[in-house]
Amino acid sequence: MQFTRRELKDESVPVHPELNPRHPMVIFDDHRFCAGEALDVHAMPGPHMHSQIELNFLLEGRMSYWFDGRELTIDAGRLCLFWGMIPHQVTDTEAPTRFVCFYVPMAVFLRLANMDGLRDAIFRGAMVEALEVRSYDREIFLRWREELLSGDEGLAEIVRNELTARLLRIARDGWRDLREEGSAIAGFHAMESERARHVEGMLRFITENALEGIGVKDVASDRGLHPNYAMTLFKKAVGHTINQAIARNRLDTAQSLLISTDLPVVDVAFESGFGSVSRFYEAFSRRFHDKPTVFRKRMREKGQATAASNWSISAQGASGAG
Repeated sequence: MQFTRRELKDESVPVHPELNPRHPMVIFDDHRFCAGEALDVHAMPGPHMHSQIELNFLLEGRMSYWFDGRELTIDAGRLCLFWGMIPHQVTDTEAPTRFVCFYVPMAVFLRLANMDGLRDAIFRGAMVEALEVRSYDREIFLRWREELLSGDEGLAEIVRNELTARLLRIARDGWRDLREEGSAIAGFHAMESERARHVEGMLRFITENALEGIGVKDVASDRGLHPNYAMTLFKKAVGHTINQAIARNRLDTAQSLLISTDLPVVDVAFESGFGSVSRFYEAFSRRFHDKPTVFRKRMREKGQATAASNWSISAQGASGAG
């Protein structure tokens, strides 16, 4: 099996374009309900993170993800979804590989009823796979993509409703949690859309500003909320505190920088938003069970081994062709 590392132009917009190298936090279409323009899938130059839920329906081929420290391979005909704030990267593809990609705002998930189990798994950091994929899904996903990209807002609204219904069917028909199970997100009643918007806004503010010295007051102020109310609302919805969410974002940024750049660990610590190197080492080691230097070395060695394996497969294929 031959994999290729051709890189696709990134459709995302960096949140921190002033920083070099580019930080992994990106924006897709102003955080809206949207479709990816590209059908062809190629390796990404590094991990990235974004605020929406991402759905990938693989039309043909095979793709390998690096997903929060794990390697996952998805084959044609499979439908997977995950929270974009989990660092992720397409590392290899079997040419040709094509998929349909949708980006769904978090508020959609927060408002849906009868979604607690699926929502909990996704917000805890799972890569979720739908167990039932219908024969007509391919045609429907391609049509949804075309209509979302058409610029027709009437069609886009229909697609939003239909795709939301498809998510509800995944929750009903069954899904597989490719990581761990657990309860993290409390459901919001459909009438509580204002609270859902506040939670989404707080999460978005955190993801885009965690590199600065922000705290609970800053997150609450951005939404015009009292800090105590903001903390209660956030904890009820997300299952952890605002400060824990800020710390997680910084750590996710740090691991992405360790993998995709040659920045010294000290610079990674400060560019990820940590005020001191010792605090960074302590937090990183507690979460990833590795010192940053050991983590980087292990990931680099794994990447070199994968590249060597791909070269060997390619060489064998060329030899056989001759």
